[in-house]
Amino acid sequence: MRELVLDAWAVIVWLKRQQPAANQMRALLQAADRRECQLSMNIVNLGEVFYLCGKARDLAYGRRVLETLHPRVTTVSAHDELVMLAATLKARHAISYADGFAAATALLQDAPLVTGDPELRAMAATEKTLQLEWIGS
Repeated sequence: MRELVLDAWAVIVWLKRQQPAANQMRALLQAADRRECQLSMNIVNLGEVFYLCGKARDLAYGRRVLETLHPRVTTVSAHDELVMLAATLKARHAISYADGFAAATALLQDAPLVTGDPELRAMAATEKTLQLEWIGS
């Protein structure tokens, strides 16, 4: 089964219905429903989705989004090794700290990172072991 790690960017564009990424993200969620792929997301990035939804609308909306994702997406904890790798990536690249967690999760799981974030694309150009599933335009 194909494994993929989600960046908050991918979830947010899906929620905002920004094309073409929203359709690609919807297809991945449907594939997860059919057990054709395994989606995971670091808890830090899931928290990022929650707070962005809370700021955009309200916390109840944020909770509804998490409830929608819960059966489809496995949450990855921020254990010590992952935290230190995320911090190392942040120190070496012009990315947000949260993006460091998304990338570190993908690296440790040896799975592509689903994103359209240009900062992560620039990082992947030098971090050759980071695989991206690019859904940006």
